[in-house]
Amino acid sequence: MAKKKYYVVWEGVKPGIYESWDECQKNIKGYQNAKYKSFPTRQAAEAALQGNYHDYTTKQTNVAMQLEGLQENQPKPIFPALAVDAAWNTATGDMEYQGVDAKTARKIFRQGPYFDGTNNVGEFLAIVHGLAYLKQKGSDLPIYTDSMTAISWVRRKKANTTLKKTGRNEILFELIARAEKWLRENTWQNKLLKWETQIWGEIPADFGRK
Repeated sequence: MAKKKYYVVWEGVKPGIYESWDECQKNIKGYQNAKYKSFPTRQAAEAALQGNYHDYTTKQTNVAMQLEGLQENQPKPIFPALAVDAAWNTATGDMEYQGVDAKTARKIFRQGPYFDGTNNVGEFLAIVHGLAYLKQKGSDLPIYTDSMTAISWVRRKKANTTLKKTGRNEILFELIARAEKWLRENTWQNKLLKWETQIWGEIPADFGRK
């Protein structure tokens, strides 16, 4: 079942909060420079509507601000933390991944695009890249990902991918081998945590292409 979203329209035919994408579209379609964004909870949407559009959509998004509408009994992410995510183009097979500050969405690293990849491979490489980066910095910050598959691969220190080799993705298999080797030869204290998308919205490292 698709997760529920609430759509805030700051500038449109009729500003307000809408509970479906169809209703939101009716109030932004054809409206020049419409300003809108989705939120995971009604409380977060109501808080956002009272605020400034740019506070929620600028490159340096303050994720904590987006979560301020959560109820007291709902779990909240840990800050500071690193958030990682991958993007995979289903049409071309191109994959890329990145890591950002989980609170501010400040970009820390970005790799790709790589040809003929998969989303799971990208999520796996992103976590290992994050672990190596944080170890180099002497940091024990947790890492958030929205992929339990990638977490399980990292814990087993093996990418259980069914990706087939092509003439365009040799580099990916080299990166996978390097990542597995790093996992076997290193230890880390960083917790690998699941980003609760249904409660908190898209992970801060999301590429915004959904």
